[in-house]
This record gives sequence, structure tokens and C-alpha cells, in this order.
Amino acid sequence: MGRDGGRSPVWREYPRRLAPTAGTARVHRSVRAAGEMSEQADILGGMGNEIPSGLRGIAAGQAGVVSRRQLLRAGVPGSTITSKVACRLWQPVYPGVYATFSGTVAWEPRLWAAVLYAGPGALLSHETAAELLGITDRRCPVVHVVVPGNRRVRAPQGVQVHYSSHDYPRWPPQRGIPPHTFYGETIIDLVAVSDNVDDVVAWISRGIGRKLIGPAQLRAAAAARRRFRWHGEIDEIIERVATGSHFPLEFRYERDVERAHGLPVAARQAQFIKPDGSRGFRDRCYERYGLIVELDGRQFHPAEERAQDQARDNAAVATAGATLRYGWADVNRTPCETAGQVYRALRKRGYPGALRPCSAACQAIAAA
Repeated sequence: MGRDGGRSPVWREYPRRLAPTAGTARVHRSVRAAGEMSEQADILGGMGNEIPSGLRGIAAGQAGVVSRRQLLRAGVPGSTITSKVACRLWQPVYPGVYATFSGTVAWEPRLWAAVLYAGPGALLSHETAAELLGITDRRCPVVHVVVPGNRRVRAPQGVQVHYSSHDYPRWPPQRGIPPHTFYGETIIDLVAVSDNVDDVVAWISRGIGRKLIGPAQLRAAAAARRRFRWHGEIDEIIERVATGSHFPLEFRYERDVERAHGLPVAARQAQFIKPDGSRGFRDRCYERYGLIVELDGRQFHPAEERAQDQARDNAAVATAGATLRYGWADVNRTPCETAGQVYRALRKRGYPGALRPCSAACQAIAAA
């Protein structure tokens, strides 16, 4: 399946990617092991005729969690629900949602419980969907769900409810996989609630950099929204990320140092051969002028990593030329001074162009 254009959108492929297959112990981060599913089904099966067999299958596919609405619709009397909870055979997770087993309610049953509690049209979203899709490796302790904008849901503890009038694409339910937003919609949701451009760049970079979604698909997801924060900037950010600015610091360097001051455009993520024969990448390389710029966005820089950087810089001086290394403060707080320094280094190596002030208060020329 191509990443961009012409073919079925990513959400049409998604069910096949996540659908459980024979011999697979864990198809998806959110799908529990097959043994756990069988164990929960056995628990339900031991309840005899009090639960219809059809509902037992539904519960097993929902990590052992069912809603009161599902139970009543299947013909389970309200008195039976009350009795099971009183006997501690079942336990309420959220109001009107029950785990049909005793003991600890793990993460996946909680995800199902949040979706069932939120009701019709609810989908796991934002950070929770991002974890399920592999956009982030970090687990958010709060379960995020989105519901149609014409509904109102009182969020229980541990759940954050978002409201949206957007018509999210859906696919037929897959056994064991909680309903959630897809790649493009998830990233745009996260972009819309981001407080700063660095978070915007980070979310877009994770989707494109991990090859989960292509630039064209992400633009289409953004265009499908009527209005959201960063709507005016997102096409440019997608373009910059797609062409190599995969991290907030790289994006800022290109925007606030290079383009703002008329510097030549450096090659991004330029490959080179290390002394041991392996491949490496340089953040920015002005190959014609023998100048390399390395960008370090980490707040702290351990001694062993400084040693690695020194070795890389030494190798660069021996092969391609000099290296300038900049951190977050250099690019974010003093981009004009940084531009002046880069310009001075380029001029010494034969760059004929002029330095352009970014504003009346620009300090780049003074720094050059």
C-alpha cells in the first residue's frame, strides 16, 4: 500500500493490519494474549444460562467488559446484574459498565470500559489512540475518548471526554480491538490541542517519521476539518517534516535561522560513512562549503554522549570540514546570533551570498 495518493486511504487498510491472526500471541499493543481471552470466556461460560451465549462472545471480545445496556438488551434481568456485583463476581468499572470477572482490571478492559461508558459514537482518541496506533510509546494515565458534539457525557475519574462534530471514518468492529480514531484523525486531534509549534512538529514527525502515514494523507485529514488551531500553519509544517525536519529543533533551525536570514539551504540528514564503515547521518550539511551543523535538542547531554559527539565532530573535520553544534537555547532563544555565526563560517569557506536581517531588531549582522 502506497503512503500517498491514488490508493485506498490508510484507514481502509488498518483493520487488516490489526486483525488477529492464527499463531500470533500479540497482534497489537491493545490486544491481550489469546490465553487471557479464553480465560475470560471460560469465566463467562461458567455462569450458565443466566447470560445468553451471544453475549458471552461479545464480552470475550471486549476484554470481559460489558455495559448495562448490552446486558439488558440480551435479556439479563437487572436483579441478576445487582446480584453478580453484590457477590463480587462482577465489578463496576464506570457507572453502568461492568467487568465480568474479579481481580484487577487491567489497562485494556479499562479502555473498553471507557468507550462503553461514553456511549454511542464514542472512540478512543488523542494520546490513547496514539499509543494504540504506535504514534507514541508513552502511555497516558488518562483514557481519552471523543464523542459526537451533540452529546454530553459526564467524565468519570481517569477519563477525559472530547467533543467533536467531525465525522470520523470507521471500520467494521474487530474482535478484541477497542474502537478508536485512525492515524490522520489522531494526529490532527493532537495538533489541535497542542499549545506550541514544537508539539505540533513532534506529533507530525512521529506519524511521518515512523512511516505510519504519508504527507498527502495527513494533509487530507487536516483539510477535512472545518477549523482547528494551527490550521493555517499545518501544510507548511507537514512539508518541512516530509523533507527532513523531523524534530522541533530541526524545524526551528530551518525556519528561524536559515530561511529567516537568507542562508543557503543545507542538506538534511545527510548520509556519511563512519571510520568503521557503518553509515551515519549529519543533521545539516553545507557540503559545498565543508560546513556541518549538528542540532542537539536534549536538555541534558551525558558525558558518554558528549564523547560520541566529539568523535563524530573529529571525523567530520577530517573528512567533510568543520562542525558547528547548536542546542535548544541557540536556536530557540538566539536564532539571529546563531544565523550570524553560521553565516560567518560559510563566508570563510567561500559563500558569496548576503546575510538578511529578519527584523529591525535582528542581531545576525552584529554577530557575523
